[in-house]
Amino acid sequence: MKLPVIRQFYQTQTVENLEKTLEVLEAFSEFRGTTEEDLNVTGELITNICGALEVHANVASGISERDALNGFAKKVLGSIDQ
Repeated sequence: MKLPVIRQFYQTQTVENLEKTLEVLEAFSEFRGTTEEDLNVTGELITNICGALEVHANVASGISERDALNGFAKKVLGSIDQ
């Protein structure tokens, strides 16, 4: 998870574009010939796109961009700590 990437995705991409990209990456990760390295990169991209989608949703509900980004980061880091 990289907050600068999530921020850029949020600021430059629509929800629709992010959702379409997420579908493609999820399908790619299911291919038989996908290497471990490919899966690691794909997983990182999926996490960043999901973060941008969550930021879009939170900002639409009235949360500031900064608070939405920080909230997602805390959520991810909190799940890693458990």
